[in-house]
Amino acid sequence: MPFAHSPDKERGIPAQDYVAHVDGVVKRAITAADAAALYAVHDGSLLKAVVRLAAEYHDLGKLDKQNQDVLSGETRAKKLPVQHTDAGTAHLLNNLNVSVGAALIRSHHIGLPDFTDEQNRTEESILRDDLVRVWVNQTLPELVKAHDDVCRATQETISKNDSNVKGTASIFFRIALSCLADGDHADTASHYGDGAGDEPPIKLRPAERLAALDKYIEGLKEDTDRSRQRSEVYIACRNSATPGAIVSCDSPVGTGKTTAIMAHLLAQAEQRHLRRIFVILPFTNIIRQSVDIYRKALVLHGERPEHVVAELHHRADFQDVKSRQFTALWKAPIVVTTAVTFFETLASNTPATLRRLHALPGCAVFIDESHAALPAKLLPLSWDWIKRFACEWGCYWVMASGSLNRFWEIKEFDENKPEVPEIMPTALRERLSKYEQGRIAYQFNDKSLDAKELVEWVSSLPGPRIVILNTVQSAAVVAKIYENLFQRRSVEHLSTALTPVDREITLNRIKSRLNDENDCDWTLIATSCVEAGVDFSFNTGVREIASLVSLLQTAGRVNRHNNNRAATVWSVILKEDGDLKKHPGLRDSSKVLLELLSDGSAISPDICTAALKREIRLAGNFLSTLKDYEERLRFPNVEKNFQVITSDTRTVVINEELIRKLEGHHPVDWQDIQKSSVQICGYRLDKLGIPEFASYPGMYKWVYEYNDFIGYMAGVLKITNDPNNFIV
Repeated sequence: MPFAHSPDKERGIPAQDYVAHVDGVVKRAITAADAAALYAVHDGSLLKAVVRLAAEYHDLGKLDKQNQDVLSGETRAKKLPVQHTDAGTAHLLNNLNVSVGAALIRSHHIGLPDFTDEQNRTEESILRDDLVRVWVNQTLPELVKAHDDVCRATQETISKNDSNVKGTASIFFRIALSCLADGDHADTASHYGDGAGDEPPIKLRPAERLAALDKYIEGLKEDTDRSRQRSEVYIACRNSATPGAIVSCDSPVGTGKTTAIMAHLLAQAEQRHLRRIFVILPFTNIIRQSVDIYRKALVLHGERPEHVVAELHHRADFQDVKSRQFTALWKAPIVVTTAVTFFETLASNTPATLRRLHALPGCAVFIDESHAALPAKLLPLSWDWIKRFACEWGCYWVMASGSLNRFWEIKEFDENKPEVPEIMPTALRERLSKYEQGRIAYQFNDKSLDAKELVEWVSSLPGPRIVILNTVQSAAVVAKIYENLFQRRSVEHLSTALTPVDREITLNRIKSRLNDENDCDWTLIATSCVEAGVDFSFNTGVREIASLVSLLQTAGRVNRHNNNRAATVWSVILKEDGDLKKHPGLRDSSKVLLELLSDGSAISPDICTAALKREIRLAGNFLSTLKDYEERLRFPNVEKNFQVITSDTRTVVINEELIRKLEGHHPVDWQDIQKSSVQICGYRLDKLGIPEFASYPGMYKWVYEYNDFIGYMAGVLKITNDPNNFIV
């Protein structure tokens, strides 16, 4: 009996049978491919065929006798002596003439290749591993015979003419690898007793959930102008029947986009037979607020809320076989996640990340605060993906914001300047826009301030106040100084230095304080994670120079319900000194905003697109380079350069009880990992000596101080002599 995976003697789990693993991977990969292929305009049959072939032969090289000695447990080794993916790659290339499937097998551990580099290799080396190629060519007939002796022979045959991708090749390869990787990872986890198993997916049931949402909204109505506006927006969005597969919704803050667009998506899902809904938010902080609303409004009788509405706070992807069970997947009928997680998945060439992508075809996608979803330089390629998934893979997209950048109207994004229809009537949009006029006055403090000067100046402004800074470090430093000068009750702090659990507690405390009319003299120090989508209403806002849209979004957290006359939002410049550092990723956008403020331009949503155009032109030829990488299938280059967060961040578990469970090999759910961890730069983990879990490679445990005020920055600011470079 040949084996596919070695035994886990520590837990008493035997080696996995090769036949069982191949059958399991084929079953799971084909299930994923079949579901995605239903929505494929061009390549549905090819997807199913190549995934089937790749799944059957993906581990062919493990049948080599040297590898079997290790897999059976007879010989101990840290890795297999013969690289095992080359045999399946060679079989599909040389014997079956299916180069697409061969590329999948070659990639199912190391990721999709740079096809430009592959084409520059000698013919016999394309997609092959030169270190084992000669040996594999000699042993391949023996390996194929051994496979055929124990496995059911595949019924799939693909002619050379039928093996050419007719749609967008880069997307096809990613979806196909997603099916294979998810099948491989899930089957392996199942053998070792990890993961969620093979329970049937929960159906979207859009008509029933829309009826539940209608009932929920009816119970929220009040006899106020704002409530009546929200009802109008809800009805308009719910009943909108716009043509096409990409639409927009430009509605001011506080008009109920969270539920109104969900109603629209449910109606469209019923009409278009879509299978799930994605809600893409710019910041992790907004997730809990949106998830709470959706779980109250959309969960049907007998369902578990966390299974219906999944919350993914950050990208947690693990390639190691022991850690794969904690990878955050897209299985729920409604997935709420961040723009970082979503778009970096689309850009990836890594199997651990890509394994969730096959869940996207045939889905509705709501990109909330779409102006803030990505840096300007990444929007052109993202727009290409949005269009391709719409026209080739049956996706329906809503681009929404309270200050919408119509970036698709800029020629650098799309020379065709496509029409993206609005789902709200023009008359309603204009009326809502007039209601916004006069709500906020914008002012600019052009004196550069250090941390102490900022705190002293802010404390003199009408409270309660919100201050949004560009880095986690800056927010933590300023919050600590504020506490030292004015005591703890005078300041709240909110950033991704806190775990999602502690952010939720802080959010609830902030909302409670804002509802207390007698509690006015205090300040929230935060990062951009609160500038969009959070239901806050402060009396004064202060925003470190970042971008025009960030300034407008900060205004959405001030005088939100228009109770005051012309509340003020200030723009400030911070000194770049030992305590505060500028965020390098905001160089271009902050330069544009400074120009607008210096010119005396009227700050309003009307100039968003013009400001974005300036940012794009500052970015220069980076745009064409990234799109060129994608078109030439240079997958590693795309992943490397398409980074929303421009650093290697890793998952660090904070909760001590959860750490003990992991170290004791007790059952832990991936959702627990999401709620009780943070993301920290890899190079910082190395510098601080943060240990990796011995049993779960790729996941780390926090060993320094952490508190519920400034999170892990409490430890960083104490243990290093140079904490001031800690920027994320």
